Amino acid sequence: MENFPVINMKNLNGDKRASTMEHIKDACENWGFFELVNHGIPHEMMDTVERLTKGHYKKCMEQRFKELVASKALEGVQAEITDMDWESTFFLRHLPVSNISQVPDLDDEYRTLMKEFAVRLEKLAEELLDLLCENLGLEKGYLKKAFYGSKGPNFGTKVSNYPPCPKPELIKGLRPHTDAGGIILLFQDDKVSGLQLLKGDQWVDVPPMKHSIVVNLGDQLEVITNGKYKSVLHRVIAQTDGNRMSLASFYNPGNDAVIYPAPALLEKEAEERKEVYPKFVFDDYMKLYAGLKFQAKEPRFELMKNVEANVTMGPIATA
Repeated sequence: MENFPVINMKNLNGDKRASTMEHIKDACENWGFFELVNHGIPHEMMDTVERLTKGHYKKCMEQRFKELVASKALEGVQAEITDMDWESTFFLRHLPVSNISQVPDLDDEYRTLMKEFAVRLEKLAEELLDLLCENLGLEKGYLKKAFYGSKGPNFGTKVSNYPPCPKPELIKGLRPHTDAGGIILLFQDDKVSGLQLLKGDQWVDVPPMKHSIVVNLGDQLEVITNGKYKSVLHRVIAQTDGNRMSLASFYNPGNDAVIYPAPALLEKEAEERKEVYPKFVFDDYMKLYAGLKFQAKEPRFELMKNVEANVTMGPIATA
């Protein structure tokens, strides 16, 4: 398997810009994932986020997770578990309105830090969206505008810990899925691996690297690029030792944002007569995704086409 794409963002300022942009383009078209170094988020901040996240898990979540495992008799499980994941999580919402002050059990230092970290990640997500626009030949700001809706984008962080698992062959840390949203920025453990993506018919490890940010593309970017960029199946393999930390920050369209293939891209592809992806309201897609997350994405797109057909048929009375 060829090397996992690692993008050095420092090289965007100078004579290596063209080759770096080409590297990003290749990663978006052929991997759906890439890893960023020199992304501008201070290493000291990342070290503190990791320390406080792991400390919060130990103090507030580890015992709860052990009790859950015990209550479901998962230590001695003999058959594959297909309806749950071996992870301990909580969610922080940043945009359009933050909920950080309401999340229980977080100490003040952690709350303040996560607000600052979210601001850095939001800036990086928007910078990346403009780099994608440049590669796609879309005007600068097009993707940010497409995500905006009436109240701005949805942006939030899923904070996960994957504790040691006694039967990793029977219980996934996180079952295979594509991400529903826009662009995802992941700060993952640099010592304990586990994240894998499907490339062709092979599961490939996403390598843990200190101070890197892993980026992957969600379903909405597949729709807007009309399949030029793909969201990719990925999973987390539980490990028998080590506790893997993962902070996945999702920069997603606003609830009422209308998502559809960029007309400029469709014009370029007109001669190829490619199938066109559906047009839908993001919130409608999320409602569908909630029940179908761990299934293939293609039927979700087909179902949204049916919704689109109904919407565009006009005011036909139905019983």
